[in-house]
Amino acid sequence: MERQIMERGNGITEGVIWKQLLLFFFPILFGTFFQQLYNAADAMIVGRFVGKEALSAVAGSTGMLTQMVVGFFVGLSSGAAVLVSQYYGAKQEEMVGYAVHTFMAFSILAGLVMMVSGIILTPWMLEAMGTPDEVQEMSVLYLRVYFGGIIGNLVYNSGAAILRAVGDSRRPLYFLISSCLINIVLDVVLVVVCRLGVLGAALATVLCQAMSAGMVIVALMRTKDMHHLEWRRMCLDRRMLQRMVRIGFPSGLQSVMYGSSNVIIQSAINSLGINFVAAWAAYSKLDSIFWMIVSSFGIAVTTFVGQNFGAKQMGRVRSGVKCCMAMTLVSSVLMSVVIYNWGIYGFELFASDPEVSAIGVAMMRYLSPLYVTYVSIEILSGALRGVGDCWIPMLLCCGGVCVLRVAWILVAVPLRRDIYTIMFSYPLTWVVTTVLFFVYYRYFSHLRKGIG
Repeated sequence: MERQIMERGNGITEGVIWKQLLLFFFPILFGTFFQQLYNAADAMIVGRFVGKEALSAVAGSTGMLTQMVVGFFVGLSSGAAVLVSQYYGAKQEEMVGYAVHTFMAFSILAGLVMMVSGIILTPWMLEAMGTPDEVQEMSVLYLRVYFGGIIGNLVYNSGAAILRAVGDSRRPLYFLISSCLINIVLDVVLVVVCRLGVLGAALATVLCQAMSAGMVIVALMRTKDMHHLEWRRMCLDRRMLQRMVRIGFPSGLQSVMYGSSNVIIQSAINSLGINFVAAWAAYSKLDSIFWMIVSSFGIAVTTFVGQNFGAKQMGRVRSGVKCCMAMTLVSSVLMSVVIYNWGIYGFELFASDPEVSAIGVAMMRYLSPLYVTYVSIEILSGALRGVGDCWIPMLLCCGGVCVLRVAWILVAVPLRRDIYTIMFSYPLTWVVTTVLFFVYYRYFSHLRKGIG
């Protein structure tokens, strides 16, 4: 049955463009929401029932480090997703099989390496970030448990990327909903009832990530379509791995650069004291709503462009980029209005300390009106990634966002050490990088005729 559906087309290469983008976008959005809810539930429960020190340990420096490490792998996985979507759109069954089995084998191997190195290096990484002494011990505990179960996280992200690349964005959503709801229950049991603190939050997270990994593996093994997974075929095909790395490594490196710049920002915030650390940690959970939306549109446009590029429908590719850009801009404006006016009610879920809440609300109302300046970076880089154009977008992001952001923190913050000087690094770098992307996309990229 699945093969018959595939032969008739999965919809991405045919039909009304905006409808196909939204049909793909919403499952990704809800999936991203539930994935974010893992850490948000940890932060919410420990912040309310354990204290601001525990909140800082779960969502402060540890959050930045886990995002950077996992972000590198997820960026690297985009190379596999692009190849799978292009091969699938061109109906090259053998090549899809090589890509799927190579990628899954690589994700397990990468997980083992990250697990061992992460457990060993955790104290050093937290010290390098200037993590406050009062949360250092809890942060080490949380991060080591997290790295101990990181294989489940990588395997889930790998399998979900494969399913989305072939147009199946619903099953990854169902898996995340199930595991996330169980995560919340385990958080309550382990943190509130058993009083395990940050250890309970970490255990709940890694157990549920392992469960979601198991579900995505079963889905790939049961499918009859060309992305069917067989353990006996699991191996690292050298040529396929080289292709994946060539496309995905720029995105992985870009993610690390983003993460590194955010680590430096976190270090600057750490120097302001525990209240600012807790407020930034809580705000980041509300801020993630915007990032969920824009990144979901970015994933949607990458898959849309990849499959239509594989099917040689360039007119549809360009129209899809314009359509996705317009929808993302409208969504970002709406989210800015919602977070600015009503985000205070969400903030109260994470922090009970009045001073922490006041600082966090000030952060929220400073940054939320400026979200729109980032949209073009995500959509244009996603579209370019869909056709395999990854290196120049990576360089633009690394220079315009990361290098400039770090330079601002190192030069401007010592002259005026306050939270507003630190936060200004975000809109400054978004605007500069947006201009760079429009120039490259309009005049130099393979899709330069797409914007008129």
